[in-house]
Amino acid sequence: MSACRRLLHLVKHRSLLTHVRKHLTTWSPVGAAFNARPHRKLDLFEKNVGLFGVPELNCPAGFQVATENALKNTERLVEKACSWSPGVQTVQCFDQLSDELCKVADLADFIKVAHPDPSFREAAEKTCIEIGTIASSKYVDDVPAVFFRLNTNVELCKSLKNLLDNPDIVAQLDPDTKRVAELFMFDFEISGIHLDDKLRKEAVGLHVKLLDLNNEFLVGSHMPNRIAKSAIPEHLHLHYAAEGSFIQIGGMHADSPSDLVREIAYRVYLYPNAELMGCLEELLKCRYKLATLVGYESYGHRALKGTMAKTPETVMSFLQLLTDKLSDRYGLQCFSQKKNVPELMPWDHPYLSGVLRAERYNIEPSLYSPYLSLGSCMEGLNNLFCQLYGVSLMSEHPRAGEVWSKDVRKLAVVHETEGLLGYIYCDFFHRQDKPHQDCHFTIRGGRQCQETGQYQLPVVVLMLSLPEPTKGAPTLLTPGMMENLFHEMGHAMHSMLGRTRYQHVTGTRCATDFAEVPSILMEYFATDYRVISQFARHYETGQPLPESMVARLCESKKVCGAADTQLQIFYAVLDQIYHSKPQNRSTTEILKDMQQKFYGLPYTPNTAWQLRFSHLIGYGAKYYSYLMSRAVASMVWKQCFVADPLNREMGERYRREMLAHGGAKEPMLMVEGMLQRRPTVEEFVEALVSELNPHFETFIMDSES
Repeated sequence: MSACRRLLHLVKHRSLLTHVRKHLTTWSPVGAAFNARPHRKLDLFEKNVGLFGVPELNCPAGFQVATENALKNTERLVEKACSWSPGVQTVQCFDQLSDELCKVADLADFIKVAHPDPSFREAAEKTCIEIGTIASSKYVDDVPAVFFRLNTNVELCKSLKNLLDNPDIVAQLDPDTKRVAELFMFDFEISGIHLDDKLRKEAVGLHVKLLDLNNEFLVGSHMPNRIAKSAIPEHLHLHYAAEGSFIQIGGMHADSPSDLVREIAYRVYLYPNAELMGCLEELLKCRYKLATLVGYESYGHRALKGTMAKTPETVMSFLQLLTDKLSDRYGLQCFSQKKNVPELMPWDHPYLSGVLRAERYNIEPSLYSPYLSLGSCMEGLNNLFCQLYGVSLMSEHPRAGEVWSKDVRKLAVVHETEGLLGYIYCDFFHRQDKPHQDCHFTIRGGRQCQETGQYQLPVVVLMLSLPEPTKGAPTLLTPGMMENLFHEMGHAMHSMLGRTRYQHVTGTRCATDFAEVPSILMEYFATDYRVISQFARHYETGQPLPESMVARLCESKKVCGAADTQLQIFYAVLDQIYHSKPQNRSTTEILKDMQQKFYGLPYTPNTAWQLRFSHLIGYGAKYYSYLMSRAVASMVWKQCFVADPLNREMGERYRREMLAHGGAKEPMLMVEGMLQRRPTVEEFVEALVSELNPHFETFIMDSES
């Protein structure tokens, strides 16, 4: 169908193109695909190709077939790896082994949380258990759990050790192959493979125990607490969920304008659970014991190997220096004085931040949404990628059975000279039983296939939770939703633009404190008027979003920046202390102490916020990564893109130096290549501090009058 006929079809059937004063608002194919409800003709004779085009997965039972095939191929590859003479083919075999399992495990890990059909979710869950994954992450204490059984295979480890212990062979390896070999060996070592039989069995036992403890804590950290209705004033009952004679509280109610509603939610939701408290403290003990057993000073030292920070000492230096720089900044304490708040409490922070932004900048999301239809935002991303990298997003109709829900869109990512780079499946719309968090899933990693001579194209899923378009209007995003879309697309393009030789280090499979850099950098593009002006237009009139509104939005993001950053520092410090050497005191005592030193707001008796800190599982000892990644992204933006965010030469450099390598290169070397110098901890701190509003103190003082 030609472009003109496609537009006429949309006018006739979808009412998306509106004539206003003889002005025609048009959408590109990718924009139209996301601003309309999907329209697909039913073809009873079309073959079901299976989820993501995997033929076995055309029904739930296919997961068992895919699992059996993967495990069978794994056995063959293990024998192959153990019998070959050490060389580059050893590493290629290991990567093929990794790919064979990850292609099934990663896909199942996604389907078990995303598919609307319970039978598919259950089948995927069984696959996760059989291959070795658990809970919501396939990583268990930084060891890919899918490799857990393989990482205790002594003969397999010997084949890799024979390679790395031979300096003549190592000297012949290219840098990527050498690094991947070392990463595989690291997985073996942190599994205790190098220990004697007795200690190795102890390490295996600790790993198994941690699987259960991690899962127990993750589930418990999201469970609501309840309190008798009689314990709180009757007129407040309507603010909470009722359960018989109880009130059930599953969150902080941080946006409520009622001080009492927020306080009650805070105290009840964070009330200590003795069983979960025991689980957390046992989990931390097991992590420490396992880390020391395999040769590390603490769990933090083990977790930070291979990151930009490298050691807990560097992380704490970064966090302490950042705290010192922020200490002389005005924040919520100053604001509370102007609003006659007797004493600022932890439940006040999010609410008062919002009040302050609203009073100063009058940021009302509904004023922005008409300019930010989902289709226009996707057009904006398409234009941005085209100008920076020569890459286009092309909408494709999924084949029968390829997607798990009819509202999932499929994008082919195509380079102007390199051709097809990979596929992004966009699961953007809210539906029942779908997780609410915005996230990126790797379904299949890119790699050079030695067995076929072709490149295995990466496949990812972006998951959001947006309202569906209606007959009268497309999906309209708030500024926050738009920024989240750009953030997640940053992860997706990291996967698409990488061309790593090995899938073990493909795309976002890199150091945690580097993995967020591409996504956070996209947030800068999302708030730059030179980028926004290319796509943000009113869905009815076609009028562009006024520059003054974008300026107000950008300034509002800086309000309370010091206080918000300090809160993140507190969380990161707590994470570091929990994963250092045993403190001989409870996790609550540690929290109380760190809250006083690094946050400043008083600890509330009989609360245990740490029991809601679910990031302790996936980000153990690495929660600081968000702050460090933001510092790097800030430096890259200011040095390379702020002068011209659409500069193709700089886009190519960014891809070449940072996006192309995945985890195949030391993260700090990638940063150094982009900035053309190695940044210091002090420069990271300065990058974060410099983003805070320099006029904030003046505003606080002026607001008094």
